[in-house]
Amino acid sequence: MTAVDLPDVPRILIAEADPWVRDMLTELVLSVRCDANLKVCGDGREAAQWLGANKPDLVIAAWELPGIDGLSLLRGVRQLRSKPAVPFILLSNRNDSASVREALPLAPTAYLTKPLNMDSLRQRLEGLLPGDAVVCEVPAMAPGLTLDKFLEQRRDVADGAPLYVDVEEAIKYSRNAAGVDVRLLEHELRSDPQLTAVLIAAANSAAQHLGKPAQTLAQAIQTLGATQSANLILGLAMKRGATLSDDALIAQANQFWDLSQRTAEFARTLARLLELDQERCYCAGLLHCLGDLSVVRCLQDWVLAGGELDDEVIRHSVEQYSAAFGSALRTRWRLPLELRELIAGVYQFSSGVYTREALAMNIAAQLARLGPEDGVEELAKSKPARLLRIGSSELERLRNR
Repeated sequence: MTAVDLPDVPRILIAEADPWVRDMLTELVLSVRCDANLKVCGDGREAAQWLGANKPDLVIAAWELPGIDGLSLLRGVRQLRSKPAVPFILLSNRNDSASVREALPLAPTAYLTKPLNMDSLRQRLEGLLPGDAVVCEVPAMAPGLTLDKFLEQRRDVADGAPLYVDVEEAIKYSRNAAGVDVRLLEHELRSDPQLTAVLIAAANSAAQHLGKPAQTLAQAIQTLGATQSANLILGLAMKRGATLSDDALIAQANQFWDLSQRTAEFARTLARLLELDQERCYCAGLLHCLGDLSVVRCLQDWVLAGGELDDEVIRHSVEQYSAAFGSALRTRWRLPLELRELIAGVYQFSSGVYTREALAMNIAAQLARLGPEDGVEELAKSKPARLLRIGSSELERLRNR
């Protein structure tokens, strides 16, 4: 395919079973051709049905698709004998010579094994989808759309929090002669709520076919592997709004990031004191402001689309929508139930039986919210502190560490 052959708006099919890899591929394609008309699906039958009614300019499909596999899709496309042949990038977990020999007679444009080499895939896409002159403006908001309606619409589809960590720098610092080091990568990413949540969700996706759920960042990276983890977070960094640009929203986000960090550190210290799971408590503390940060990120989309904000509107929006955004994200991303219960422990206890970890999370969150002039006496009288038998002296020592 050449620039002369390429239509004004290329039609591209992406077929991949894993939702997180699918999302990563989508962002990669859009980073090369932001105007692309995408059909994205996770099932081979849906992909085959679309191919029966449309002629794509590029297909990116995984061999391991439910229903109809990617190799069968490639075979069907080649049987059409299109001139020129439709570019088809076949992705696969199979790197054995027998699988390669099976695919080669069907002339895939590329046969790429997972975990993918993102640089190599980007170079191929740039060759297939030249678009140096393509400029895509942020879509304007619909006439008459209010901020409340905008946030209601975004609640169940929001991308999550803005990024706190510079992804490219984190991967750069994590590289050594053998590739990306798992432990170094975890160290570089562990302060970022969005990256932590997404990697845990990806590690627990159905595509991983593993039993025990990952509930910490370290467990997630270990499950996914360093290369796949790096690919996924690079995809997140490509998304519009991944990095905040509005000063007022940056200031608001910094408050939530700081609160997340302080809660996470208090939670880990309390867990160590009480002989609980330190890393799981740290992770729950880090993620508890995910809804607040998701609202902030959506507010930036509102600004980019031409909407207006002031400090009062920002405050009202966060107060009104953060709980619903956080709940929707945790459910949609299918974060492990045990981790979600710890996050819920941050907020309130009214009745029922509580785990010691959830009680510790509540105390950690209250400690993190204390101002410099606030005492710990009221906290020591709280139900979680009394149940865990943590008095004023212990709380004061925790606070001053």
